[in-house]
Amino acid sequence: MTSATMTPTSTDQHATTRQERFDHGMAVLDAVDGAGGQRVIDALADVSPELGHQVVSWAFGEMYSRPQLAPRDRQLVTLGILTALGGCEAQLDVHVNASLNVGLTREEIVESMLHAAVYCGMPRALNATFAAKKVFADRDRAV
Repeated sequence: MTSATMTPTSTDQHATTRQERFDHGMAVLDAVDGAGGQRVIDALADVSPELGHQVVSWAFGEMYSRPQLAPRDRQLVTLGILTALGGCEAQLDVHVNASLNVGLTREEIVESMLHAAVYCGMPRALNATFAAKKVFADRDRAV
């Protein structure tokens, strides 16, 4: 698998055991979300380790690693959906960081949220934009 495309290698495509699927998903999660993704999985360990397993194995190992969309395109879709759903600021925090990790610019992230306002309304676009603003500030402080 290459980090630029998140395309599984031939052995990844044939992961058959539960552990192989998890390991493949962790490789994708690490490449996209880095420490942020691991924090989500760790936070689930005491309440729903199975949900954490499914996030890794299915969401990242099966869905995110499909080659039909590049990682940056997948993140644009994810940002739009989380913006439209509303109440997903914790997930927006992770996915705004992931979007920056896979090559989206701050301007593209903010524009995706502005565009979403047309379809899901100003309050949700505002909340998403404020979540992105927090991520940008956190990253600036970390530099």
